[in-house]
Amino acid sequence: MVQYPQSPLMGRMMSQPLLISSLIHHADRYYPTTEIVSRRVEGDIHRYTYRDCHRRSRQLANALKKLGVVMGDRIATLAWNGYRHLEAYYGVSGSGAVLHTINPRLHPEQVAYIANHAEDQYLMFDMTFLPVIEAVAAHCKTIKGFIALCDRDRMPADSKIANLMCYEELIAAESDQYEWPLFDENSASSLCYTSGTTGNPKGALYSHRSTLLHSYASALPDALNVSARDVVLPVVPMFHVNAWGLPYSVMLTGAKIVFPGPALDGKSLYELFEQEKVTFSAGVPTVWLGLLTYVGQNKLTFSSFKRTVIGGSACPPAMMKTLRHDYGVEVVHAWGMTEMSPLGTSCTLLAKHENLPEEQKQAKLEKQGRAIFGVDMKIVDDDGKELPWDGKTYGNLLVKGPWVVDGYFKSEGGDVLENGWFPTGDVAVIDDEGYLQITDRSKDVIKSGGEWIGTIDLENIAVAHPAVLQAACIGVAHPKWDERPLLVVVKKPGADVSKEELIQFYEGKIAKWWTPDDVVFAEALPLGATGKILKNKIRETYRDYKLPTA
Repeated sequence: MVQYPQSPLMGRMMSQPLLISSLIHHADRYYPTTEIVSRRVEGDIHRYTYRDCHRRSRQLANALKKLGVVMGDRIATLAWNGYRHLEAYYGVSGSGAVLHTINPRLHPEQVAYIANHAEDQYLMFDMTFLPVIEAVAAHCKTIKGFIALCDRDRMPADSKIANLMCYEELIAAESDQYEWPLFDENSASSLCYTSGTTGNPKGALYSHRSTLLHSYASALPDALNVSARDVVLPVVPMFHVNAWGLPYSVMLTGAKIVFPGPALDGKSLYELFEQEKVTFSAGVPTVWLGLLTYVGQNKLTFSSFKRTVIGGSACPPAMMKTLRHDYGVEVVHAWGMTEMSPLGTSCTLLAKHENLPEEQKQAKLEKQGRAIFGVDMKIVDDDGKELPWDGKTYGNLLVKGPWVVDGYFKSEGGDVLENGWFPTGDVAVIDDEGYLQITDRSKDVIKSGGEWIGTIDLENIAVAHPAVLQAACIGVAHPKWDERPLLVVVKKPGADVSKEELIQFYEGKIAKWWTPDDVVFAEALPLGATGKILKNKIRETYRDYKLPTA
């Protein structure tokens, strides 16, 4: 850690560490009756308050202490968004242990690898994932026990899992009298592994300080804009970069929170949105695709839903327009990554943009936005030379800030920084007002005749066609141009479109030489554990694809 010089005249302010436990203490003290609503794995709706959550989190902290958990021990979770998972967020980290959220959508071999690499001591899981636990338990070398997040009557009768415990029994045996310990704010608080599309996943190890600073920044009006007047439903999973920090932001601001559990289909989400009067939500584009399809097919509207943040991958402009103009939902485009806790930018308009024509406003909102305070960014060429912010020059995106990693857990991957900056792997342009636009992942850029073609623009245009549900664009080998674009498309149910029509659809929208050379139709596109389209799988499938010759 860098040591900075000390001034001969220091400020006279209290020295109080920034700790996650202070968030739930604050919520209990100042928003004690604010509701936490969860659709449980059991199917019913559970309700309680911030005060109840704080009480049970302290009971969990006592239970962990009795199990021998000490400061720095990793405690894993395989769980949906729900109140028990929220209690783990605070009971584990608040006691000084490290919360390790594992993505249950990963292959069991990867789950076991991650648990072993993290040296997890205990693993808490929702009963949905009992088959995963049974598959990996024998391969998890450091785990001393498995804690089922359920009541006693839901416990499996004939499980062969060694040292299987019931969460509700575990905490019911403990007092709710627990004094949250004070310790260095730079202590590790939670651990989240990258999805590992290439090689083994690597761990981003967050600190209490980084988490608190991220919570403050993400709640700002030009970031996620969370307040005590909101009802927040995070569709983004709590096992994916701490649900983009929302479990912390709601405690900081006193917002009501609604957890969807495992029911993430359009119908279930819509019913929960309406029942609980949700005002704000967050998730990846694939989630909104399902919700909008259900709402559109049933000619429904939203009575309270006013704002959503969309990230994880670029939001198709057609989806953004539908939400804004058809349903009156403000879309905040955001960008970040696991290594950034995750928020880096958010896209809101400046005062001078309010009188712009709608088309120009939309063009701004389609960008990933401006850096929120705490994050600095720049674009550089392949030699590391900084490039201009002119909205046209492409470069490799680098970032730094107090909630950006300076390396991976256990130093996997070695020294990842470039002169103190973290290389994101994204290719981007930045305009003269500081608005970032991601044009591609560096590994996804198509290099045709020595020039770059950004696939995100090509995919967004395809998805704007009324017959297209999803699209992915990849580069395939070409004898003259090195690579040329191939468009892979999933049609909407019942819709029909030819490849000639789709290629014609690009006319006048992009430079002619960017137009895909061919289109193939697929039943589905491969999705990763966080809902992103897996370009590497698509490239593998079409590795030997022969483009038509002129």
